Amino acid sequence: MPPPHFASLPVVPRWKSLRNSITLAANPIPVLNNYLDTYGDTIVVYLGGIRRTVLTRDPGLVQHVLQKNHRNYPKSDLSHGIARYLGHGLLTSEGSYWLQQRRLIQPGFHRQRISSLVTLMQAEINDCLEPLEREAAKQGGAVEVAVHELMTTTAFRIIARSVFSNSLAEAQLQRMAELLTAIQAFYVRTVRQPYLRPWQHARGQFRRHDHLAAELRDIVRQYIRQRQQSSGPAPDDLLQMLLDARYEDNGEPMTEEQVLDEAAIILVAGHETSANALSWLWYLLAQHPEVVAKLRAEMDQVLGDRPATFADLPGLGYSLQVIQETMRLYPPAWILDRVAAADDSYNGLALPKGTLISGYLYGIHHSAKLWDEPEAFRPERFGPDQLRQQAPYAYIPFGGGPRLCIGNQFALTEMQLVLLEMLRRFEVERIEQPPVDLMPLITLRPRQEIRVRFRRRKA
Repeated sequence: MPPPHFASLPVVPRWKSLRNSITLAANPIPVLNNYLDTYGDTIVVYLGGIRRTVLTRDPGLVQHVLQKNHRNYPKSDLSHGIARYLGHGLLTSEGSYWLQQRRLIQPGFHRQRISSLVTLMQAEINDCLEPLEREAAKQGGAVEVAVHELMTTTAFRIIARSVFSNSLAEAQLQRMAELLTAIQAFYVRTVRQPYLRPWQHARGQFRRHDHLAAELRDIVRQYIRQRQQSSGPAPDDLLQMLLDARYEDNGEPMTEEQVLDEAAIILVAGHETSANALSWLWYLLAQHPEVVAKLRAEMDQVLGDRPATFADLPGLGYSLQVIQETMRLYPPAWILDRVAAADDSYNGLALPKGTLISGYLYGIHHSAKLWDEPEAFRPERFGPDQLRQQAPYAYIPFGGGPRLCIGNQFALTEMQLVLLEMLRRFEVERIEQPPVDLMPLITLRPRQEIRVRFRRRKA
């Protein structure tokens, strides 16, 4: 039986959570959807049959936790555990240290700074697309593409260039992607199947993944030290911003470990969101030629046949709507967790100190109470008139409140530029393939590769 303060909430029996733990470990989304559809929008579940949490797709409760009473809801140990592998950067830090770091780093993501990075972004997009054009020319004008692989490479190159002013070597890029996938997959397994931890310790899996994380950090450390040892004018990039930043209270710079923590988080978070969202974007566009036609009409009107600039983006509203609708259907951050630091309540529900709350963003984005035909791909939902009718916190792909993702504008700018440049060069065609399953790690990836045919446009 749940304790008295949860008496008003439906409870998924512990035996059912334990029975479903293997299925949930592989893909929790169908399991969580079934629980919520059966028991209600806010329920008590047991993670892996062990850890009690309040699971909710109530946007009001999520807003309460992230915004209205955010000081009472730090991230839980479930989020902090990833700091073991990624360090104590903005994503994993808390309290006064997080606020200090946020204030220090925020200027690097202001609109003016992002505008100055657009030329770098476009150069990396061009470098990624030129081999595609050459391959298409060899194959009669069209080429079949592994989209997630291409978008991961493109997004990684863009963030690496924006942070370090030069591209990562191809071998390093591939290795970092492998390391991140391995670390994420292991970490979420420890959360979803906590009863396996003794066995994982005994098998040395924690130690092995610590070594993988150390390798990842060493790659980033190498670039930081190269910069510190280089002579000549300092590049205008995000790494230099981190190195030049000074704390207001003492005028001191960050230590090397602090710079490493923040640079690693920017690299990881800065490519994951965009790579996954863009992969799902092409998956959807290949199935919806009518949306592509509307995109082209807008592009013809605003751009003609030239590449987009930062100044063009506000006039290309439909392309942004397409990205927003993609992230509604496939939110990169699909779930978040917080823990009550002190006793609290929401709409009569007692939330005592220590209550673990899981905000199920995927469930909110797919709720029939909040969205008409929630499974349909309709970018028009994000037109100006429809946006005004949207319920608060019905759409939160970048989180919300003071901890709203610091790189959200960077990601949206990057995704618009990739979308527009690819459509400027190619037609997109569907390839018959089985439905692509979800792979919810820390972010929402496609489980199978997404294959799409791109055909060169006639001049």
